[in-house]
Amino acid sequence: MKKLLLGTAFALLATGAIAGSIAEPVMEPEVIIEQAQGSSVNHHILPPLIFVLSVGLGMALL
Repeated sequence: MKKLLLGTAFALLATGAIAGSIAEPVMEPEVIIEQAQGSSVNHHILPPLIFVLSVGLGMALL
């Protein structure tokens, strides 16, 4: 039991010891890359549109 309490006390002391310093953290500037748009057509709408049309065509053929 003594070893368990002693181990717990050392663990609690060790976590406080490695918590860090009070120095101001050095942060690198974030690089933001802007993607150039190739066309004005929104290609994200085409797959759902094709899916809805194919399901509609399948239902019409039943």
